[in-house]
Amino acid sequence: MSTFLNIVNEKCPKCHQGQVFAKKGNIFLFELPKMHTNCSHCNHKFEKEPGYFFGSMFVSYALLVAEMVVLFLIAYQFIDSFLTIVGLIAAMAVLWSTFNFRLSRMIWIYMLDGPKRQL
Repeated sequence: MSTFLNIVNEKCPKCHQGQVFAKKGNIFLFELPKMHTNCSHCNHKFEKEPGYFFGSMFVSYALLVAEMVVLFLIAYQFIDSFLTIVGLIAAMAVLWSTFNFRLSRMIWIYMLDGPKRQL
């Protein structure tokens, strides 16, 4: 459970104290989230090499598909127009883009750099 909370709170995967993102981003102001290069607490480097976060695009895609399916299933119960549902899903995808960007990178960081468990 603590790993889940660290991902949601965007904490460093090594020390669980420093913040990964300097700015959250704002879709209405056309601002993208900005990451710290290193952890302010333990100096852990977040981006190991160029292209390190390429895989987080696949995580972001999976998150977006899951969100779209859930929203479709909920909206289908209350809205009769298919075009309205598609518009609602498109608006959701745009509005949640910065959140999905941050969450997918955090999941990717924890998958590759997170705490190692011994079996």
